[in-house]
Amino acid sequence: MREAIGEALKAEAIREVPIGAVVVHQGQIIGRGYNLRETTLDPLAHAEMIAIKQASEHLQAWRLLDCQLYVTLEPCPMCAGAIVQARVPQVIYGTVDPKAGCAGTLMNLLQEDRFNHRVDVVSGVLQEECSTMLTQFFRKLRGKA
Repeated sequence: MREAIGEALKAEAIREVPIGAVVVHQGQIIGRGYNLRETTLDPLAHAEMIAIKQASEHLQAWRLLDCQLYVTLEPCPMCAGAIVQARVPQVIYGTVDPKAGCAGTLMNLLQEDRFNHRVDVVSGVLQEECSTMLTQFFRKLRGKA
């Protein structure tokens, strides 16, 4: 999770929402990503999407079997869908997303029985640090820091 937080700090440095993700395979990071929606004007440029794409390129496969995805914020519906489609077996996230979280907060797409793939979910890893980073970013953005 520390590596995902490092990615989130890269986003914050360019005034993006500080969300970071890494994909790990056999103990090695094979995909990294951080939020780039504002920079690229791309609604798909979420940290998880970037990390998943990089990991797929590294493995030369769309199935990310035997991988773990670490992300600082609970995945949104789009990212949860991509995680299921990529067959990622485990997601570890830092803090919940009360507005868009789809790993158990608003709904749980990652463990939906009707899908052909379900993901093991671990939540709350370095929760305070991940949550504080986001809270402070939005306070600064609104001039309340």
